[in-house]
Amino acid sequence: LEDHGQAACVLPYDPERRVALLVRQARVGPAFWGESAEFDEAPAGGLDGDAPEATAIREAMEEAGVRLTRLEPVAHAYSMPSVSSERLWLYLAPYGAADRVGPGGGLHAEGEQVMVVEMPLTALAEQARAGRLPDLKTLALVQALMLRGPGLFAA
Repeated sequence: LEDHGQAACVLPYDPERRVALLVRQARVGPAFWGESAEFDEAPAGGLDGDAPEATAIREAMEEAGVRLTRLEPVAHAYSMPSVSSERLWLYLAPYGAADRVGPGGGLHAEGEQVMVVEMPLTALAEQARAGRLPDLKTLALVQALMLRGPGLFAA
């Protein structure tokens, strides 16, 4: 058993402009398989003693520069229950253009080099349908948003 603790992940989405905020950063897992190490995913991070909700809000600000005030719980799930204790708390969170108050980019003191990516929801839905969203937590959140708010994805 690998003990990775707990983490929270949130998909911030703007229902008016029909976009979502993702973060792009290098990840060693895809590079192992010869795929691009640059990876778009929903902001996430370890709980570090905080509640899952507080972690989701903190990570969204640190990584994506967005102030979140309302979280929509999706699930808590295990990333690889056969070998890892990691428990993920998954959230959706609406935001508006005025909530983009910080630069994002992660904490440089922790070695984070994160690029904020604002992506149209229609593009995210297409990636999900085509099997091109390789990050499982992000895929689950996009699919949850597609089920809960299908009108957000209308062209």
